[in-house]
Parts: sequence; structure tokens; C-alpha cells
Amino acid sequence: MNDSINNSAPVQLDATDLRILDQLQRDAALTNHALAEQVHVSPATCLRRVRRLHEQGVIERQIAIVSADHVCAGLTAIVEVTLDVQSTEHLQAFESAAAACRAVQQCYRVSSGPDFIVILQVPDMNAYQAAAHQLFSGSTNVRNVRTFFSVKRSKFEPAIQLPAAAS
Repeated sequence: MNDSINNSAPVQLDATDLRILDQLQRDAALTNHALAEQVHVSPATCLRRVRRLHEQGVIERQIAIVSADHVCAGLTAIVEVTLDVQSTEHLQAFESAAAACRAVQQCYRVSSGPDFIVILQVPDMNAYQAAAHQLFSGSTNVRNVRTFFSVKRSKFEPAIQLPAAAS
């Protein structure tokens, strides 16, 4: 999966593709037959289109979203990270370290303010401190870390807002 800025041209999606994507974002566990029925195409057409969407990278992967509370990982930390040196190699080095840390759910390189926003999901404060030490204290290039702990998640929606189908 590559969440970096993609400079390639957007894939042309028609109304059927958009219906398929919408349904799969709601429930990726649908069988091909159930998906085909919901988007009003034949199962063969549906399967062909889903395969094409995977091949084109429109569908990066299909996953299960696990409840953090049910697996004892209920502490969410939103962390601003500023590096001392912002050269390409230093930015990439931090991104690699964040990608290697299992506690990191998301890592965004941002502009205007800190260099990164990192979302960590951990069981407790001890696990946060261990991850923070690994990511922030172990690197001599981290200048500043500012952490916010979530007290309530009001919304979590991993679905992408899809464009309206062209008429």
C-alpha cells in the first residue's frame, strides 16, 4: 500500500465502478454474487470489474476493521512530530521508522506546522511510552513531539468519499 502522493492520472470510473466501490467500502466481505446483485450487474461482470479495480490500484487491499476496545488497544495518541533536519533523506528515514512501528496506524507528512502527524493505537500508557521511545527518543533527528490522547472517538470512517457518477 502506498499512501504517498500519487502523480499518476486518475483512473476513469463509471457509475457501475462507483457503485461497486461504494458497496465494498461498506462491506468488503460480500460475496461476488451478493455484490453483483446490489450493483445490478451480472456476477461475471462484477468479478471482472473488481479484478480490474484491484489491478489498477483503485482498491489497494481489503481488510477487517477490528474494534480496539475488544482487543485491549483502547488508547489512541495523535502526535505532532517536528524534525531537526527536513531533508528528503531525513523525512524518508522517519517515515520508514513509523511504518516499521506496529503501534503506528497512520503517518502523514504535513505542511505548515509540524513535519508529521502520527496516529498510534496502543493498549495503555506503558505501550505508548515504549512506542514513543522507539520512534521519538531513539532518533537524534526528532526536535519536538506534542502528543494528544483521545478521550472519545466521535467518528471513524475509513471510506473515501466517491465522486458523483457522470450522467
